[in-house]
Amino acid sequence: MSGPLDGVRLIELAGIGPAPFAGMMLADAGADILRFDRSDRAAYPPKDGAHVDLMNRGRRSVAVDLKHPDGVALVLRLVERADGLMEGFRPGVAERLGLGPHVCLARNPRLVYGRMTGWGQDGPLAPTAGHDIDYIAVAGALEAVGRAGERPVPPLNLVGDFGGGGMLLAFGMVAAILGARATGAGQVVDAAMVDGAAALMTMTYTLRQSGIWRDVRGTNMLDTGAHFYEVYETSDGGFIGVGAIEPQFYAELLRLLGLAGEDLPDQMDREAWPAMKERFAAVFATRTRHEWAGIFAGTDACAAPVLSVAEAPDHPHNRFRGTFTEVAGVVQPAPAPRFLGTPGAIRRPPPNPGQYGDEALAEWGLATEEITGLREAGAIR
Repeated sequence: MSGPLDGVRLIELAGIGPAPFAGMMLADAGADILRFDRSDRAAYPPKDGAHVDLMNRGRRSVAVDLKHPDGVALVLRLVERADGLMEGFRPGVAERLGLGPHVCLARNPRLVYGRMTGWGQDGPLAPTAGHDIDYIAVAGALEAVGRAGERPVPPLNLVGDFGGGGMLLAFGMVAAILGARATGAGQVVDAAMVDGAAALMTMTYTLRQSGIWRDVRGTNMLDTGAHFYEVYETSDGGFIGVGAIEPQFYAELLRLLGLAGEDLPDQMDREAWPAMKERFAAVFATRTRHEWAGIFAGTDACAAPVLSVAEAPDHPHNRFRGTFTEVAGVVQPAPAPRFLGTPGAIRRPPPNPGQYGDEALAEWGLATEEITGLREAGAIR
């Protein structure tokens, strides 16, 4: 199988969350990623005999002891043959292991060294622990999410870990690899979730600068302040998401709700938004989610049923597009975006720590007796 990154070779030092997500995106796009897992994880029996972390899909794994000199030497040897290396350790950990960027770039000046952290490699908070909620809080993203008069609502861990983290690292790796191929010089990619979450807020800063955004949560057009950008409950306890921003789409929404003939306030009359929310809520409560979905299907009303994680793969549009796929009996999101000329694919299910390692090491240039020697020395398992 191929993809636009076919021929790109990357080393991934195993981590959690956003770094593996970046690896998933790059592997789905065709990169050959050799993942180094901790050797003590190789003895752990995964659930039902299969690794459960779908973000590790598409890679091969070597279970290595990075406290063993031969284990470190193995990684450095393969660094010489790689386009890039990714790690998600706290600042200073890779250096203490002997695998910091200075050492790796000395072995391969064309290497792109990707670093995924929450706070970045420097700054007052860099040495401290944190999670998605902390990074988006400091970035100004969390405060803006929620309803008026209520506490901010964490948007799962989508904004910090994945949108502002993993995708930022994947973009940084591709951009820097293109630069390295053009100039012959590698570099370090410092991908910080606080930076990425802030970047995702660029449109909000645009609205604020334009005087459209108010610094009061839940009173703006996109934060549930507006009646035409809101979630409404249906008669059966389901929900419909409405996003009819443009006037023509709003008019279509009113028509399908049976409100087109009423004397209603102007769509952008902020003072009328609360009352219009109540009016919309009363109308949505008269039908089931399924009934409303049928009414809105194929229209420009910008209204859609709110589906659960279990329901989404079976939606007709998602089935037609192949938005979800099944690999080794596990339903999961399919690779995205789509490359029509060089389609990406999920090459294999997530590996158990150490799975496919011998095969990968051989393809990366190690002889069979060298692999055996590393195993006998305890550097790999």
